[in-house]
Amino acid sequence: MLKLRFQRVGKKHHATFRLVVSEAHKVPQANYLELLGSYDPHTKVIQFKKERIQHWLGVGAQPSPTVHNILVDQNIIE
Repeated sequence: MLKLRFQRVGKKHHATFRLVVSEAHKVPQANYLELLGSYDPHTKVIQFKKERIQHWLGVGAQPSPTVHNILVDQNIIE
């Protein structure tokens, strides 16, 4: 099963996140299938590839709860 989830990157105490597609049973730090965007919670900068996210959701990938909430806020999904 595929999941859309965040992968933590960045410095200590200043985390940024990548939105990636990966296998659900793998740890988030493992290799991913595709990079779909990034999110910086400190500056609230969100850069997502909307078309690719909709493609992966159409194929059957499930977003994590946090990713789902952000995608709803960004009007990518309802």
